[in-house]
Amino acid sequence: MKSQIAIRVTTRSARPGIGGWRPGADGREELEVRVAEPPADGAANAAVIAMLAKALRLPRGDVRIVSGEASRHKRIGLPLDDAEARNRLSR
Repeated sequence: MKSQIAIRVTTRSARPGIGGWRPGADGREELEVRVAEPPADGAANAAVIAMLAKALRLPRGDVRIVSGEASRHKRIGLPLDDAEARNRLSR
């Protein structure tokens, strides 16, 4: 993995999608991700991976949760550098 991005996940959202970057609790930026799936049996995590992989134009296997699997605050490992990941997410 070349880089990691911080995300904040909202589950059971009526409007799933990727929002913008916002300041996190620790002062660093995190990406807002909304999924329709509930946080049970890994459904929300699978939806997050699928959504990010599609937005980043990567295979699902290249996007993985590094930490925070049971939390709404997660770190996602990517095979892209930070600048390229932000560029692809801003389109």
